[in-house]
Amino acid sequence: MRMLRKYLPVVLLASLPAFAQDRPWMNKGLSPEERADLVLKQMTLDEKIDLLHGNGMAHTGNWQMPLTHLSNGGAGYVVGVPRLGISPLYISDAAYGVRSSGENGRYSTALPSNLGAASSWDPQAACEYGALIGRELRAQGYNMTLGGGVNLTREPRNGRTFEYMGEDPLLAGTMVGNLMKCEQAQHVVGDIKHYAMNDQETGRNIVNAVISKRAMRESDLLAFQIGLRISNAAAVMCSYNRVNGDFSCENKYLLTDVLKHDWNFKGFVLSDWGGTHSTEKASAAGLDQEQPMADYFGPKLKEAVEAGRVPMSEIDDHARRVLWAEFASGVIDDPVQKSVVDAEGGLEIAQHLEEQSIVLLKNEKGVLPLDAAKLHRVAVIGGHADVGMISGGGSAQVDPPGGNAIAPPGQKATTWQAHIWFPTSPLKALRTELPNAKVEYNSGEDPDAAAELAKNSDVAIVFAYQWESEGMDLPNLSLPDNQDALIERVAAANPHTIVVLETGTAVTMPWINQVSGIVEAWYAGSSGHRAVANVLLGKVNPSAKLAMTFPKSEQDLPRPVIAPLSREDFGQGTGAVNGPAHVQSRYSVHYDEGVKVGYKWYEAEHKAPLFPFGFGLSYTSYAYSGIKTDSAQRTVTFTVKNTGKRAGTEIAQVYAVLPEAAGEPFKRLVGWQRVSLQPGEAKTVSVVVDPLMLSIFDEQKDGWELLPGTYAILAGPSSEETPLHGTFEIH
Repeated sequence: MRMLRKYLPVVLLASLPAFAQDRPWMNKGLSPEERADLVLKQMTLDEKIDLLHGNGMAHTGNWQMPLTHLSNGGAGYVVGVPRLGISPLYISDAAYGVRSSGENGRYSTALPSNLGAASSWDPQAACEYGALIGRELRAQGYNMTLGGGVNLTREPRNGRTFEYMGEDPLLAGTMVGNLMKCEQAQHVVGDIKHYAMNDQETGRNIVNAVISKRAMRESDLLAFQIGLRISNAAAVMCSYNRVNGDFSCENKYLLTDVLKHDWNFKGFVLSDWGGTHSTEKASAAGLDQEQPMADYFGPKLKEAVEAGRVPMSEIDDHARRVLWAEFASGVIDDPVQKSVVDAEGGLEIAQHLEEQSIVLLKNEKGVLPLDAAKLHRVAVIGGHADVGMISGGGSAQVDPPGGNAIAPPGQKATTWQAHIWFPTSPLKALRTELPNAKVEYNSGEDPDAAAELAKNSDVAIVFAYQWESEGMDLPNLSLPDNQDALIERVAAANPHTIVVLETGTAVTMPWINQVSGIVEAWYAGSSGHRAVANVLLGKVNPSAKLAMTFPKSEQDLPRPVIAPLSREDFGQGTGAVNGPAHVQSRYSVHYDEGVKVGYKWYEAEHKAPLFPFGFGLSYTSYAYSGIKTDSAQRTVTFTVKNTGKRAGTEIAQVYAVLPEAAGEPFKRLVGWQRVSLQPGEAKTVSVVVDPLMLSIFDEQKDGWELLPGTYAILAGPSSEETPLHGTFEIH
């Protein structure tokens, strides 16, 4: 008994969990807020400062620091607090897959481009997309993503259009929100970017986006608001550009007034890489973490605190937000451990998502789907379709297994702004699916030879590409490398010509009336060739619809020309090149179109697009009928029937036109539903409209307002085709 009394207290103490002894913040039963507050009280100033900056970027000579080697080969590294159990952040770019895996001796699945995924209009598909990236991040040793692009397509020539989710705030916000929710559920810190108005790459480090608060809140910022509300993403990346005079990463209105106060964002704001420009101003404005270096939020920030120029309360708020993000996302409770990527599973998911992302734009006389039994000779022309399909460049670039499919020997490496083709050959996929037909390839380099092959074939399939990348904008929306002329020659030789587009944005189509079929495949990912073949042959009935408008020409855009910048003034690369002050002040983009983004612009300006937002064909047909509206519940119900002979999925869209007092004489998307139907089957669609989607932002009241009056409610298959009409009466 004496021995028991002597040692029992020690035994009981040893049996308690660690958090009950000396680390109460490790108690998973506490909220992330409580846990962050507890650990913050134990931290020194140096430990807090360590959380507020990066430690360089691997593989980049101008962004190197003593601890860069710990970054796991990724985009950034933030030290943790080992004595308190706080994990470091291992950060990777991951827009449509994990970047730089090839350089690090790893494998990553490339998914369809983000714009392509948005064209599925499927939140569940977005969830699968994010979950796959989250799993592969963790398998490669990362616990934070830099995906989540949601800038609206105000400028379709923007080099990063393929990384974003289209032109409508509800669609873009819903898709990125579900993507990031499911990615963060894999226990990685989720990120939404580039906040805000980063709508062109030309002069992105200095350009000043001039726009009214109402226009911002009802367009680009609304997409961020919806995305954050759905995902509860733990991080927001501020952009390089200025907004109404201040850099985004030191813009108090964006970072504090809107993000942290109005939206009650609890996570942290990190700068785009090299996008920090000050210490005291940025800290006071709401920037929490500088990336990828410590130029402003390292020794300079500590000195400013010790001198009393930056209050400790600011430092505590910054550090608390980083800690909250780590607890909320699960990276502390579930530390990252490297494992093997499920490559086969990734390929299956990539194929499934691409099949849902392909948009059928034209199908004259039912040229598609191809009837394998009737095909004897098929011409496949152009686009390097014999070896692969193109992908998007810049920091989104995913390394293809084995390297660039068209690079010369010894030059397989993926480099910044290189044109990268994945080894996903449509020619091989079509030959597999058409074993009894002669499927021949011509590169298109000799248009006469290509036309001759097309002339002697039952059908000609031209693969056309348009490459995009971060750090540059497209000069125009035309297909490069004389592909328009090639398509015209082939179509003149064979009336059964189908064009498959591998693009990151819209393209103009001077040949549109000469071809029978047009298929938008986007950047198709690691299994794109199989997905395209399945759609062309009817194994998959296309259901996707455009997440952005395709204009007839650049002259129909709000800005027909992007104002150029001199490389001599602003240097090379992706860092924060400031340039001369007099050029900074004059280089502005005035978003005078305001809330009229995409389809709203074309309707308001009475411009007919080439293909409207929300447009996409199917191998079956649908009929809409019987609309009913309930103003009190803000619900819209109607019937969609499959009137064709194939099973299919229709994306039924609901739009609203606000009362005249709103001053917005154009429709806005307020809801949609995907409806899967067997031939002859009809289903009732019911869409509940969020009051936010019917509201305007009142600058005088600094808040949202739901105006009284009559709201026109429209439903149909696209923004241009809305056969069903009803009303809401709001008092």
